[in-house]
Amino acid sequence: MASISISKRHSLSRRKARDAAERVAQDLNERFALAWTWEGDEVVFERTGLSGRMHVGAREIRLDVRLGLLLSALKPAIEREIHAQLDTITTTREG
Repeated sequence: MASISISKRHSLSRRKARDAAERVAQDLNERFALAWTWEGDEVVFERTGLSGRMHVGAREIRLDVRLGLLLSALKPAIEREIHAQLDTITTTREG
């Protein structure tokens, strides 16, 4: 079982960071049938062969993902997509 852990700093308000994280979760649900829910300041998500948490902090977003055996082979591609999604969140401007 492979795992991915990524942290990105942000300068968003807590509300804007939560909104951005929710948009990412909705996008992942549409693209990959990933079920998700909020648990406090974390988006918890799961589908067959993949589970994880996205913690939305005051100045950082941290993502921890566990990949099942079949998805472990796709770890580099999945990690690139996660970085791209988090870069989108953390570079969003207030406004």
